[in-house]
Amino acid sequence: MKFELEQKVNLACMELFNIEANVELSRPDEQFGEYSTSVAMQIANKFGTNPIEISNKLVPLLKTKLGDQVTDINVAGPGFINIKLSDQTLIRALEDQPQKKYQGKTIVAEYSDPNPFKVLHAGHLYTSLVGDAVSRLMEYGGAKVYRVNFGGDVGLHVGKTMWAIIKELQGEFPEKLNAIKEQKLDWLSERYVEGNNAYEEDEQVRNEINSMNKRVYVLHADNDHTSSFAQIYWTAREWSYKGFDDLYKRLKMLPFDKYYPESEVADLGLLKVKENVGKVYEESDGAIIFRGEKYGLFTQVFINGEGLPTYAAKDVGLIFHKQQDFSPNLSFIITDVAQKDHLAVVLKSISLFEPELVEATTHFIHGQIKMAGGIKMSSRKGNILKAADILEAAADASKKINSHDQQDIILSAVKYSFLKNRVGGNIVYDPSESVSLEGNSGPYLQYAHARARSILRKANTGGNLGSETLEGSEHSLLRKITEYREIVDKAVSELMPHSICTYLYELAQVFNRFYEQNRVIDDQRQDIRLALVEYYANTLKEGLDLLGIPAPDKM
Repeated sequence: MKFELEQKVNLACMELFNIEANVELSRPDEQFGEYSTSVAMQIANKFGTNPIEISNKLVPLLKTKLGDQVTDINVAGPGFINIKLSDQTLIRALEDQPQKKYQGKTIVAEYSDPNPFKVLHAGHLYTSLVGDAVSRLMEYGGAKVYRVNFGGDVGLHVGKTMWAIIKELQGEFPEKLNAIKEQKLDWLSERYVEGNNAYEEDEQVRNEINSMNKRVYVLHADNDHTSSFAQIYWTAREWSYKGFDDLYKRLKMLPFDKYYPESEVADLGLLKVKENVGKVYEESDGAIIFRGEKYGLFTQVFINGEGLPTYAAKDVGLIFHKQQDFSPNLSFIITDVAQKDHLAVVLKSISLFEPELVEATTHFIHGQIKMAGGIKMSSRKGNILKAADILEAAADASKKINSHDQQDIILSAVKYSFLKNRVGGNIVYDPSESVSLEGNSGPYLQYAHARARSILRKANTGGNLGSETLEGSEHSLLRKITEYREIVDKAVSELMPHSICTYLYELAQVFNRFYEQNRVIDDQRQDIRLALVEYYANTLKEGLDLLGIPAPDKM
């Protein structure tokens, strides 16, 4: 509907002023109508005339072109044109279809990216939920989306953890792992912290860990699954991936299509870097580096002095693997802001020998979860807020405030609290606020949906909007419902799920006002009002589904 109206306004501008204007209809306060446009200001600026004069010429022609689609078109303020739609036009708008911005596109969305041998912390939880929501928006926009996950199963952090595991087991005794009864991810995280502390404090240990790091690369090169060292490594890696999968299922995230361990992309990264030494990369003190200063970046090591690939080289290999595996039109790497500079260097280096690959790649950056007092989380130091801690905090708050810990409510509390904030800024998670059945929270919207479904169950019959004139509060609710497609199209275009959250909360508030003022069941306008309730409930459910939040029929 919005697009159709914009076209008609544009045609009117062409007829009167022989100018193709950039017509954008916005949603003003309800008292001014359904839409408003400032197109008269654009035209006035080009002709050096008064916008009100332009608007006064446009309004009669618009009334002719729009006919019974509108009940009024008027000029306001310095020349805004306000458009009030008829009830039947709004009813027809319920059938509007999404714009499908990504129709026919293949997109690879990479997100979550926890490292095996370390715990999945709150930052990973945030990027997982943001990535899941953004990939859902892409699919809604018509794309074929492949979800991929990248993690470091080789590298110094693995060497540190393996050193501490073997120390804890008092040797390379893989059978002793069977005696570990506590949460496997927590146990591995404790070993990583021990290994990291020892690495920083003891030079002899540092040498031992460096040696162990090389052994991990060797076991991959030799495809070793039988030595005692290899058995410990593969068991610990399996614990990590199982722990990650268990959390994703608990979060009801859409499944990943492929996991990329660093061990599987490192060789291609090494190859691409070495192929471009002298052209893009250069040798320096036995290492291979990229000098980023000439591009306003920083110098980064891609292959260290021992011939091992760094994170940068592995990222090079990953980008090429994704291209080979999926041939995407677009590729999104979804991470927090801490990866901004690192990936800028990686992408700049690739752009110098495979520019098309980088042109199709977007680094989508979000903020971070901060611990109380603004302390930055560090898995190296152990002062981390784990993903499981966030969920447990929500469960505890729900028990205290709502006297239950239903998983769907806890899930909605956490997801909505993260997604209602504009992607890009940091957030501080408040468990009590997140589980509240009042205010701007996921459980509040779940309750709003369940309440509407309860009304429909009690009526035990359907409704019909028909062709009657709507009353004021009925028109207001319908007006807000018809805004949904526009909001979601905007969210898809900008990849910003927070705008859906804001809209759903506003929609629930409009419905509450409607329900306070109007009897639904056993009223002479029951058919119309039941239809509105059903459209409202369906809109809430679709919006929550798009965010990955369950919409229960009963609470």
